Amino acid sequence: MTIGSYRQFCPVAMAAEILCTRWTVVLLRELVAGSTRFNELRRGVPRMSPALLSQRLKELEAAGIIIRQPSASERGVIEYQLTASGRELGPIVEAFGIWGQRRIESDLSLQHLDVQLLMWDMRRNLNTTPMPTRRSVLQFAYPELPSTQRLWWLIVDPDDSVDLCSIDPGFDVDLYVSVDLRTMTAIWMGLDSVRAAAASRRMLLTGDRQLAAAMQSWLGLSPFAKERKLAS
Repeated sequence: MTIGSYRQFCPVAMAAEILCTRWTVVLLRELVAGSTRFNELRRGVPRMSPALLSQRLKELEAAGIIIRQPSASERGVIEYQLTASGRELGPIVEAFGIWGQRRIESDLSLQHLDVQLLMWDMRRNLNTTPMPTRRSVLQFAYPELPSTQRLWWLIVDPDDSVDLCSIDPGFDVDLYVSVDLRTMTAIWMGLDSVRAAAASRRMLLTGDRQLAAAMQSWLGLSPFAKERKLAS
């Protein structure tokens, strides 16, 4: 799968030839998290070009890590599913994330902010259990960003589905959240909290008081947020 080869019989070297090309582990993170369609994968790796994404998917298919098949629920749509071989990589991807959360300095992690990826991950991990049984509409505003990236909406329906919009969906908003991107990213990573951000006025919550009070419990945090930083 790589241009060159390590030319070693060692299983680590042979696995690295497949898994250590640029973007491959990040793409596997999305597949392990449950994304199956090309557009879903693009939203999870927004800085990856469509051409490179197509190439990496073909390489993973050739390696037997994924299979490409028609969607069972929607005609004309192709989905990418992990094979048994691909599912074995789940603990490896998780271990990458745990190590990164524990060992990479917080300030270094927060140098690479991406509002599209953040909101996509928040949508995917949002906990609907403490949400009202009616539709809830949450608007996130990042005042320092350009107008095209400033406003985002999370729409939680009674069937527990969660949609993400970057264009006003036209629904009444239940909770307005105004926050800077660095603070929201730090909260998502478990490095900060809603309470601390609100107390310091880095986050402003306007609207439904119950939704605001429960935000830390329904907010979709990183699956690695519970991991604590360790000394080098």
